[in-house]
Amino acid sequence: MRFMADQTGAGGAAPASAHPDVRIEVCEGASDELVAAFARLHPQLSSSPPPAAAALERIVGHAANTVLIARDSAGGIVGAMILVLFPLASGLRAWIEDVVVDESARGRGIGAALNRRAVEIAQQAGARTVDLTSRPDREAANRLYARLGFNQRNTNVYRLEL
Repeated sequence: MRFMADQTGAGGAAPASAHPDVRIEVCEGASDELVAAFARLHPQLSSSPPPAAAALERIVGHAANTVLIARDSAGGIVGAMILVLFPLASGLRAWIEDVVVDESARGRGIGAALNRRAVEIAQQAGARTVDLTSRPDREAANRLYARLGFNQRNTNVYRLEL
């Protein structure tokens, strides 16, 4: 299991996602540390159970997924998200899912850094758009997405429970 440090852009310059107190990394496997981080972070996002080690390995290893984590200055994992890239007849699309920043680390630009890095990766891959959803009660997250340039779409989202 290794993590790739992901904080230098073209020419070695810090990318737009850089933040002085956070390092964004692309996960390359599901370590015990990552499993523990998801066990702590996921309940702050969803009422569904956090992924077990095998499920997390499938998520990290899936060709369409890029799992990003944020580490604070002490090296601890304080945030995570999943960027999904998929080809459609209309072009390569990107979807941001499961964005979560630890409650103790919110308000420090970590969510912005994760999202900016995801957008950079999507752009570099040639994606035409980046989409995400956010519940209306996540007011701070919705303000963040607007600040980052995401536009609220006039669409309906449908779900069929299986």
